[in-house]
Amino acid sequence: MRAGSSGETMSETPLLIVGLGNPGEAYARHRHNAGFMAVDVMYDSYSFGPWKRRFQGAAAEGTLSGRKTYLLKPATYMNESGRAVREAAQFYKIPLSGIVVIHDEIDLAAGKLRVKTGGGDAGHNGLRSITAAMGADYRRVRMGVGHPGEKDRVHGHVLQNFSKADEQWLAPMLSAMAEAAPCLAKDDDAGFMNQVAVKLNPPVKKPLPEKPKDKDHGI
Repeated sequence: MRAGSSGETMSETPLLIVGLGNPGEAYARHRHNAGFMAVDVMYDSYSFGPWKRRFQGAAAEGTLSGRKTYLLKPATYMNESGRAVREAAQFYKIPLSGIVVIHDEIDLAAGKLRVKTGGGDAGHNGLRSITAAMGADYRRVRMGVGHPGEKDRVHGHVLQNFSKADEQWLAPMLSAMAEAAPCLAKDDDAGFMNQVAVKLNPPVKKPLPEKPKDKDHGI
């Protein structure tokens, strides 16, 4: 297992799962709020304590796969997300490798999901803020929301509600992510992606071949 900055193994350090979004009902169903939505479904799926106003956001405490886990939804608006994440990480003494950030990703087709550690922000203001505050080597769960096709339409695209077509895949994906969340607590990012993929696209069972019928030879 990866080691934290204090020399502890990751199973001994808490996990911080951050959902990115903008606070307020006006933004609740925006594509840019996919991270908030994912964390909300995880919260509802496991025995987390009540949401509390902390770290310039809302935080909840619980466990996933036996590991102390904190959920965080920054209330700073997207481009200041790093302030909330830094406060929470410093308070709970969580290294970068124990931070998972869930966010919308325009460079992935709608309904696709990928997990990676580190890298650039690809123009995402929430990631840019977190990287500026903490460094880049945190884990990212990238939820594809599709690209509008033209650069000057990106802002409007992410700050619009998910479309009716999006709603067809969104709820199943959020549910699958919540079900697979214990893999994140085990640092098994590949297992998380695989479990989500299998849940969304279960393998088709091939019918068993029919047994040959006995010939009736008569008497």
